[in-house]
Amino acid sequence: MRHIEIHRSHRIGWLRAAVLGANDGIVSTASLIVGVAAADSSRSGILVAGIAGLVAGAMSMAAGEYVSVSSQSDTENADLERERMELANDREFEHAELTAIYVKRGLDVELASQVATQLMTKDALGAHARDELGITEELSARPVQAAFASAGTFTVGAALPLLLVVVLPKSVLIWGVSIGSLFFLALLGSLAARAGGSPIWKSAFRVTFWGALAMGLTAGVGALFGATI
Repeated sequence: MRHIEIHRSHRIGWLRAAVLGANDGIVSTASLIVGVAAADSSRSGILVAGIAGLVAGAMSMAAGEYVSVSSQSDTENADLERERMELANDREFEHAELTAIYVKRGLDVELASQVATQLMTKDALGAHARDELGITEELSARPVQAAFASAGTFTVGAALPLLLVVVLPKSVLIWGVSIGSLFFLALLGSLAARAGGSPIWKSAFRVTFWGALAMGLTAGVGALFGATI
């Protein structure tokens, strides 16, 4: 009987970016809408504020992710260049270094040396990048891809509370956006947990708790300043 193992660790990279972007889009935009609505603003004012928050948030996510991942990419490239020079200047030391890594992982010295020799014969830099530096093709930094992914998922998340502003009457806007956004957050947390293989209720509770806290605080600020300005 064939045994098939299902692992989800390969999803960590894109799952983290998608959940973070969409979660930020929902929470920040819904909080902005609730805060502005609590200040007794008009529907058009609320909608303009929400759209401005969507655009600003998406650009902020894209820029932040691009800068962050670019820094990671620069570090990876510098490490790879240093490793390339070390391989050119002292290949024997690099072989011994790789052998020691495999010994620490459980191989005996002779087998570890043979493995290091074969891997370095095929792709010395790739072997050291993977096993010494922890850099792999799947997890290597991609700044442009990260920027577009973050901006895209943020936009999708932010569009959900904005849609509620359009369809709900102004009299129930604050509660409607709050409850609807918490539902979206719980759904997002559940989908992320299902994709990652983690407990659904724990993930859903975590995102809804922080979302409720953010919206509650901004509603309080909006009500306070709306009453005094």
